[in-house]
Amino acid sequence: MVTVSLCMIVKNEEEVLARCLDSVCHLVDEINIVDTGSTDQTIDIAKKYTDRVFHFEWTGKFKDARNESFKHATMDYIFFMDADDVLMETDQLKFKQLKESLDPNVDSVSMYYNAGLDDFGNVTLFYRRNRLVKRSRHFKWKGDCHNYLEVFGNVINSDIAVTHKKSSHSTGRNLSIYETKIKNGDSFTPRDYFYYGNELKENGHYEKAIESYTKNINMREGWKEDKLHACINRADCYRFLGDNENELSSLFESFRFSSTPRAEACSRIGFHFQQKQNYKDAIFWYKLATQIKFDPSRWSFTYPAYSTWYPHLQLCVCYYNVLDYKSSYEHNEKALEYRPTDERMLYNKKLLQKYI
Repeated sequence: MVTVSLCMIVKNEEEVLARCLDSVCHLVDEINIVDTGSTDQTIDIAKKYTDRVFHFEWTGKFKDARNESFKHATMDYIFFMDADDVLMETDQLKFKQLKESLDPNVDSVSMYYNAGLDDFGNVTLFYRRNRLVKRSRHFKWKGDCHNYLEVFGNVINSDIAVTHKKSSHSTGRNLSIYETKIKNGDSFTPRDYFYYGNELKENGHYEKAIESYTKNINMREGWKEDKLHACINRADCYRFLGDNENELSSLFESFRFSSTPRAEACSRIGFHFQQKQNYKDAIFWYKLATQIKFDPSRWSFTYPAYSTWYPHLQLCVCYYNVLDYKSSYEHNEKALEYRPTDERMLYNKKLLQKYI
């Protein structure tokens, strides 16, 4: 059986660190925690789980701290988590089974990252990451912000998920990192333009976000999946600015970068036509969103709501407006499967029962 080093970087994580370590400490053979300047009880909490707690002066770049944490690993494989991540019970079992059966010739194991949960326990966003990597391969972290492991070789995909349970959000922190890069005259990769656009969008700088997304889309280099989502996210910015025509154009442009439409684009196109009270076309796009099958080998962002409860809820509304109450009721019932106590859907159910 292979051995595993858990490597983490932390700063002021006293509220969540124990929760994280409780979910994984019994599965790994070593815990390495690199602290970048905590002023709360984080270090004391870490020392309850391991004596391998190290200090590293923050450089302003996450890759430096993550690479430092990997230097302290001594086991066969390195597993990384953030302090506000956990392994749920089912994933703990899967991790144990993987560890017991993993072929030592594997260089990396990708796992899902459940980046958010709604109030009903539904995953709001997930994507794959190289999560368990062979130490002897000396893989390095790249990127100043939204960094990634540069991995090559024998990579396998697992169905294990690390779940993000963040209690707060550092608004503007990542944006400032990119703005420092600009101030310093650093060059931007296509990936930088995509993630800088995301930070601008999240902080309400929609026009600048559009500019950054467009630079990503127009560059010959870069991952097609980033370009696809740059089109979709740019469309959101156009909608927030009231530019509905460019919103629609950007959504259709996303089709350039995938062999089939994505539910995230189809549901937005449906909403575009719904807002114009063109319910027939809206129904077409919402139904298409529910019919697109998920590819488990996909690495890029997936937002499950756009293929599940959301289009079903909007189909309920659209069918109601064309007086097809039976179909309206049926889609509301499907939406309720994902959000059984949602007040909007319960109201719809009560209303529609009068007509069927």
